[in-house]
Amino acid sequence: MRTIYTTLAVAALLLLTGAPAAQAVAAADIVVEDTAGSLESKSLIPAIEEINFNEPTKVVIYTRAGDPNDNLNEEVLRFAREAHPEWLSSNRQEWADSLFIFALDTSGRQVGTYFGEDRKVSPSQRDDIQESTKELLREAQWTDATIAGVERAAQLMNRPWYKSPVLYIWTGILVVTGGISLGSTLAVRRIYRNRSKKALQTANTSYANVSMDLEVTELNAKTINSSSRYGSLVLEKYRGFMVAYAQLTKQSHAAEALTTKDLNSKRTALLLEKFATKATELDRLDDVIADTNMLLNMGSGWGAAWDRQLVPLREDLTAIQQLLADKDSDPQSASALALSRFESLTAIQMDKWAADISSGELTPEDALDKIAASREELTELLKQHSETMIKKYAKTTKEAELMRTAMGSADASKASGASEHSILGTVYPSTRFWSVIGLSSGFRAGRSSVQESRSPSTSSGGSTGYGSSGGSFSGSGSSSRF
Repeated sequence: MRTIYTTLAVAALLLLTGAPAAQAVAAADIVVEDTAGSLESKSLIPAIEEINFNEPTKVVIYTRAGDPNDNLNEEVLRFAREAHPEWLSSNRQEWADSLFIFALDTSGRQVGTYFGEDRKVSPSQRDDIQESTKELLREAQWTDATIAGVERAAQLMNRPWYKSPVLYIWTGILVVTGGISLGSTLAVRRIYRNRSKKALQTANTSYANVSMDLEVTELNAKTINSSSRYGSLVLEKYRGFMVAYAQLTKQSHAAEALTTKDLNSKRTALLLEKFATKATELDRLDDVIADTNMLLNMGSGWGAAWDRQLVPLREDLTAIQQLLADKDSDPQSASALALSRFESLTAIQMDKWAADISSGELTPEDALDKIAASREELTELLKQHSETMIKKYAKTTKEAELMRTAMGSADASKASGASEHSILGTVYPSTRFWSVIGLSSGFRAGRSSVQESRSPSTSSGGSTGYGSSGGSFSGSGSSSRF
């Protein structure tokens, strides 16, 4: 690699002697329309602000959670017409000048790139930009993929003649290969550096929280009744707490010794992400230990602790109608009607549980049993409804099995982070309860798998048309599947 880089440097000096200085400007504006809720703006926007463009460019990021059958080009245009007409040219037939749009459909598994007439690139370069994101997209690294796509677009849009790779052909295969390798290496390093920094920040914050609350956590654990059903289960988790904290301390010291160069490697990023995951788990566990002590002993803050136990179930109740609104959900089916009834009855019961605890008619442990029973009932209803949805969408037995496999891989039992902050979510395995959020995610994965199996020859092919609603719109852009 050192030889390649040296050769590249010599070639660059020979080629660029007398060439004008390259202009490097930041994005003129950054607009993020994350309707899919898949991006982390705290890391996305700073990363895009660091990217250099050849000309001042307005960067638009648009995400959606659509369907594999959707025409992403058409959907982006529709969104622009309805919500952001300023993204269109004055005659509404092209994209506005100085504009670059990066579009991502996380559920439909499509990526698109769109350009103002003064920023458009060749079809092969459009493909190049989209391909630069797909490895990350397949791993659901939505934010990193978006950054990679914007960075590659910035390199290609309005690229000066002296940056054209054509000028480097005479240096031979070695230089060209080296140039690709260098570019890829720098891009990969940036991605891993961002992942490392993000993980390190999360880990340090969680570790600091655990350290600060260490004495309080120990006191809370000592006052939990070990003969209590839920108290004993939480105490089992606590027994490994101090061992895990000691390991966390070693990881924290190791992280402090990392150099800037270390942060660029995949190995470091993976280690720091494991560190962050473990630190976050302990940070959640000390909160659960505090809630267990407060609730079971009916301390002064038992009401707030009880409310936190209800959060996962409340989130599921809120998400039921959204699930039933899906076009493949069949809202008039027996399983859908059963879910609606469950939603109504459980919402009434939840209000009564708190009053019964307060009056002494219901012990905290019995109240936790009622939450567990409700979530078990919901799990059975969701399993039944998943079969309804599969039957409605799948055309063959093979497709139905493909959907079940994909839904299993997506883990329909996965709930939101709120479940991990609850006593039930801590003492029981994650597979015990299904969640509405998890089922929706699993079904989208299954639907995507079936769609790809129906049209394997075009599953990753590009599309440039804007559909029937596009009319005579001729803006530069395309989309492809990942």
